[in-house]
Amino acid sequence: MISNKSEWIQQAKTVLDVEIQALELQKTTINDDFVSAASLILNLKGKLIVLGMGKSGIIARKIAATFASTGTPAFFVHAAEAQHGDLGMITSSDAVLALSHSGETDEVCGLLPTIKRLGAPIIAMTGGLKSTLATHSDFVLHIPVTEEACPMNLAPTASTTSTLALGDALAVVVLKHRGIKPEDFARVHPAGSLGRRLMSVADVMHKGDKIPLVKPDTKLADAIFTMSSYRLGITAIGEGDQLAGCFTDGDLRRLLQQDGSVDMKQAVSEVMHASPYTISDDHLATEAVRIMEAKKVTVLFVTNTDQKLVGVVHMHDLLQAGIS
Repeated sequence: MISNKSEWIQQAKTVLDVEIQALELQKTTINDDFVSAASLILNLKGKLIVLGMGKSGIIARKIAATFASTGTPAFFVHAAEAQHGDLGMITSSDAVLALSHSGETDEVCGLLPTIKRLGAPIIAMTGGLKSTLATHSDFVLHIPVTEEACPMNLAPTASTTSTLALGDALAVVVLKHRGIKPEDFARVHPAGSLGRRLMSVADVMHKGDKIPLVKPDTKLADAIFTMSSYRLGITAIGEGDQLAGCFTDGDLRRLLQQDGSVDMKQAVSEVMHASPYTISDDHLATEAVRIMEAKKVTVLFVTNTDQKLVGVVHMHDLLQAGIS
């Protein structure tokens, strides 16, 4: 049984206050070196190698993952492993982002001469502006934290929070100037809810011979047979990839209600919708759901940038893919 809950709560809030103050201080360090580092990463011909040890290594791994998922080829290298062969992955086309709060971590600093010989520029993230790491780097991103949230001022807390946040800032600035779109993001996030949200219409549509399609002069009876065969409740009407209209099971019901005797030999073009709802194949699948809900339909025809028919997507396809 906890006797003094308010004390525990206040201690937790104090930790957050220390880390918030560290982030506010971090904002003041954004300078020309930050801009130069971001520009270097943006224009890299090779990869970004993020290097660290211990807690800094854990943060380095996360920063590398953030860059990799936002359009910058990047990977993490453990500083100790790098001394036993992993440095062979670094070339002059790459850049190294090295993390060490003290700037004196032996495993990190011991790699600097070799990295220099390989010709890869070095970006330092460190709290030591006059440290070995800082003096041997091309650009220095200062982590000015002097007080950790740990009451003994020992466990990396505020400093790791600031380092991670600065890494996020660097990655997002590069992302914005790279012009990454949601569709690009989807390519490297194929799984999970994020991947589903970023799927394109092209990923879920029926295409090729799976598209119900009849010519405008097709008899209504034959068009109905095609529509029922594909089980989508609709058929496209057109010549080749040129969409002229559509006919749906709802249209058929309305025809039967209006007139008990429907001329099944008439051309389907006589009773078709001339302006079917469409969506571009490069749009997000979530946009297809939004249009269907707004228009109160369950099917959209899919066109490409040349307005040619390339597919058809049904609400059931979207729901089956986990898109809503």
